[in-house]
Amino acid sequence: MNGNPVMIVEGITDKKHITKMLAQSLEIICTHGTLGVERMEELIEDYELDYRPVYILVDEDYSGHKLREQFKEELPHATHLFINKTYREVAATPEPELARLLASNRFQIKPIYMT
Repeated sequence: MNGNPVMIVEGITDKKHITKMLAQSLEIICTHGTLGVERMEELIEDYELDYRPVYILVDEDYSGHKLREQFKEELPHATHLFINKTYREVAATPEPELARLLASNRFQIKPIYMT
């Protein structure tokens, strides 16, 4: 697997929540919900996802589970990250907890978030 890693999230709020914590550049793609077959194929092709390390971080709800299943089928090499079910949404996950999750998957996190 070559190329820069990419993270896939559901919404812009998730992207902003993650981006502010990162001490590295990372391409983050928002799906804006579940994807149809055509849109999924476009996403894979446009971002060359078959050839890059891919991380999936979606909400712990019905639409998040549905999206995760789509990616398991289309991108079997992707690494799936899971937030605590208590928070249900990536955007609602407390910063220190999300920072630990990202750091444990080798993402560089700004020290201020590692409390």
